[in-house]
Amino acid sequence: MSHHPTPHDETASWAGADDGLSHCPARVAAVQLAPALMDLAGNAARSAAAISTALADGADVVVLPELATSGYVLADVHEARAVAVPATSPVLAGWAEACRARPGAVVVGGFCELGEDGRLFNSAAVVDASGVRAVYRKVHLWDAERHLFSPGDAAPTVVETAHGRVAALICYDLGFPEWPRAAALAGADLIAVPTNWAWGYRPPGERPIGQVAAMGAARANHVAVVCADRTGTERGVEWTEGSAVVSAEGWVVSDAVVGEGVAWADVDLRASRDRRLGRVGHLWGDRRPDLYGALVAPVPAPVPAMRDEIITAPGLVTESVLAPLD
Repeated sequence: MSHHPTPHDETASWAGADDGLSHCPARVAAVQLAPALMDLAGNAARSAAAISTALADGADVVVLPELATSGYVLADVHEARAVAVPATSPVLAGWAEACRARPGAVVVGGFCELGEDGRLFNSAAVVDASGVRAVYRKVHLWDAERHLFSPGDAAPTVVETAHGRVAALICYDLGFPEWPRAAALAGADLIAVPTNWAWGYRPPGERPIGQVAAMGAARANHVAVVCADRTGTERGVEWTEGSAVVSAEGWVVSDAVVGEGVAWADVDLRASRDRRLGRVGHLWGDRRPDLYGALVAPVPAPVPAMRDEIITAPGLVTESVLAPLD
């Protein structure tokens, strides 16, 4: 775990005059961990320790990976249920306890949730010193995740914090532009994205495709996006290690992280609210929702394409499945 943050000062401004808000940068930490599969107690201790270390190093907002409490490559629903916890769990209470070490601290982390009705969800909790402020349940389930989890059925909650308004999405949600747009329209200044990006080929010199999606979402919505990826090897699956902080202008403003560590940046979250463009344009005012009906219209059920599947366990296929075959 990195103990020597080297944050970037994200000072570039979106076109437009000062909006009258207090522009105090928040130090944001995307923590890249190696959760141990099926080790609920160990992962609870590791995640709480990582939060405490990041806060001691000056973090105001800490983001943890997807399913940080359980590991990702769960073989079946029985394994998932064995490591699922409710939002009232001592695991999340431990995150809240860690937040008390730094005034205004906020944590967003992924966990395997046991719902009140007994269903399982791939969820993210927004936590501060007062406890769990909100729980977001992943709406867009990747591939065989749907055999383990129920999809969420609600838009991300926007939580007012000491540093700005925070919302959570999870991993594959970034692949649907409507979803970060929904969070931004609801008032989010920062979208925290716990993620588990399985390693996949990319051309030399290119960023991981997940970071590209985050950059596009940030730029299209003028909102900061923070992605906390994971590391380690789990049932043969290796990970992208793509943790990054992306400014509202759409640029990655943190250093790359190899192995366990932290992607750091100082970001003025409230600057996300100034969406003026050029001299007379406005990102929201220039929208044409009267023409966007086709975006939410039902489409015929797609025919599944033949694929070369990379099987990681009886229950899951990684998010680096190969392209459809002809």
